Amino acid sequence: MYEAMGERMHPVPVRTTSKDLPDTEIARRIALGDQDAFKLLMRRYNQTLYRTARSILKDDAEAEDVVQEAYMLAYGAMGAFRGDAKLSTWLIRIVVNEAIARSRKRSRRAEIIQLSGEPEPEASAVEVNMNDTAPEQPEHAALRAESRRLLEAKIDALPDAFRTVFALRALEELTVEETAATLGIPEATVRTRYFRARGLLREALAREIDFAYGDAFGFAGARCDRIVAGVLERLKALQARKG
Repeated sequence: MYEAMGERMHPVPVRTTSKDLPDTEIARRIALGDQDAFKLLMRRYNQTLYRTARSILKDDAEAEDVVQEAYMLAYGAMGAFRGDAKLSTWLIRIVVNEAIARSRKRSRRAEIIQLSGEPEPEASAVEVNMNDTAPEQPEHAALRAESRRLLEAKIDALPDAFRTVFALRALEELTVEETAATLGIPEATVRTRYFRARGLLREALAREIDFAYGDAFGFAGARCDRIVAGVLERLKALQARKG
């Protein structure tokens, strides 16, 4: 797997299809300057790191900037990575630190995000099954897109500490232990913040549904005009037959 070049040993560039290559091997290759391995690493963790940054900053463009900056920092420090923690945990920590720093610089009055503290009271949560194996029709795709926008807006509205825990646990499916290690908070805090976030999210979505009841199966506008015109036309025809 290695080629001699002068006095240094260089790894054979990793193929981009090597999806099963362990993180530790990828880290070693990156430390030796293998940019193909670095590309593989980025594609493996782009979504996780973006969602983490997005959960703190609530801004798409800034989240992308933070992820790029985090990758640059990770690339420069890869030689110091010893595998004491999971590579994903190490990367998420870098992103969290960069995102918080960006948030603090964004405004002089920016509220400092606290990722540690006392646990909040627990709230119940429900599981939602979103699996759908049937072919998706255009109208269903549009509905899902609108539902996604609504969900993202409500996630953005969660308190800062809850939002980050929710993103790691619900969106990225990190375990309680992994989330606690990543954010440097107790596992009990992760559990309570996650359940509380789900409760707040459920309440917010329920309120949106309540507000929408009055607009369901709307009858104003063209539909109303069409029915009125149709009835009047039929009534006119009936009167003509009787006359």
